Parts: sequence; C-alpha cells; structure tokens
Amino acid sequence: MLGEVTPPVIPATLLDARGTSISALQFPPESVLVFAGVPGAGKSTALHRLFAADPTATAPVLSSSGALVLDSHQSRNRLRPRLGRVPYGLWRPVVHLAHYRAINNAMRTTRSPVAIHDCATFGWSRAVLAKWARDHDRQLHLVLIDVPADAARQGQIVRGRRVNSIAFAGHVRRWERLMHQLGAREAPATQPNLLRDITSATIVDRETLAGIASVTFAKAN
Repeated sequence: MLGEVTPPVIPATLLDARGTSISALQFPPESVLVFAGVPGAGKSTALHRLFAADPTATAPVLSSSGALVLDSHQSRNRLRPRLGRVPYGLWRPVVHLAHYRAINNAMRTTRSPVAIHDCATFGWSRAVLAKWARDHDRQLHLVLIDVPADAARQGQIVRGRRVNSIAFAGHVRRWERLMHQLGAREAPATQPNLLRDITSATIVDRETLAGIASVTFAKAN
C-alpha cells in the first residue's frame, strides 16, 4: 500500500537476518549496541551511515537518535598527533586500550544508548562488554556483520588500512568459530549458552545491512 510504514524489527535473542529485507531496527533505551565483524566488514561505515558518526572525530559523537557513538577511529585520531610518527602497528594496542576506556566511561557516565565499533571476535572482548553492560544496568545487543573474508579484505583496501595477514587470519578463524557456535553455518548452535549475557544478536550480510535505513532506541509498545 502506498505510504505504508514498515514497523521496525525489534531483535530478541538470536535473529539471522541474512538475505532478508529490514528497513529499521529498534532497541531499548540505554542499550549497548555493538556493530561487530572482522576488519573490513563495514562496522565504521555502518556507524557513519546510520548515526552520522564523523570519521575524523577525536571523541564520542552524540547522534540525532540520542545514541553516543564510539568508534576506535576516535581514539586513533586523538592519539595520532603524538604517536603518528611511530609505525601504527606499535601503538595499535594503545588505541584499543583507549577505546575500551572510552566505552566503559560512556556506560558509567551517561544513560544514553551507546553504539560501539568492536570486532567482537575475541571471547574476552564480548565477556568484558557484557560485564560492563550488566554492571551499569544495560542490555547488550550485537549486530554481527557476516561477510566473506575476501570481501572484508577488499574493504580494508578501499579504506586504506590493511590488517596484516596473520592478524586478519586470526580474526577470520575466530569469526567462523562464532558463526558455527550460533548455527549460522548450516549446523545447529553448539553452545546455546554463548548468548546468556547478551540480550540479542542479529546476523546480517552486507545486503541486509545496506537496506537498514535507521536504528532507533525506544521502549516496545
């Protein structure tokens, strides 16, 4: 019907949305929303498109939706004037530490929803984010951007920031393990307790992600 408005999808537990058409996602207020995927999957691009997060920002960005957006690029941009002459591989750990400190500080000091860039391929990183969310009475939601490794590699080339092959292979290996555990590789989930500390996990491919026009934060009716 002309002019009909499609209601937003409200993810609950595990939602495999690959190959589907979704125009909007809705999460509860005070959510911690993580855009996850291997390097080059499109996490920063999604944050920029959906929340107008400035890629040149040096601090968290408050979007028009009320979400505070935290991208690791912000920490990198902030530290570059002091460390930019040093090869990035040597100060990358400092960027990640600063990013996680900013995430914890945002959860602690604001009640706004928080949208985060994180690969989430490491089990410890998901556990840390889940603990912080729980400590601050928040819900943790994941948007898992599932793309082929060669497409992610191409994404790195386009953005001009290639991850070394050994590190990238590790990310891909851990991502595939996560997808198998969630039953996203034509097999039943092998670890149903994997999501016990995560309110929802939505698996998307690039086509589904490209069709999402908005992400909002509101209580379900």
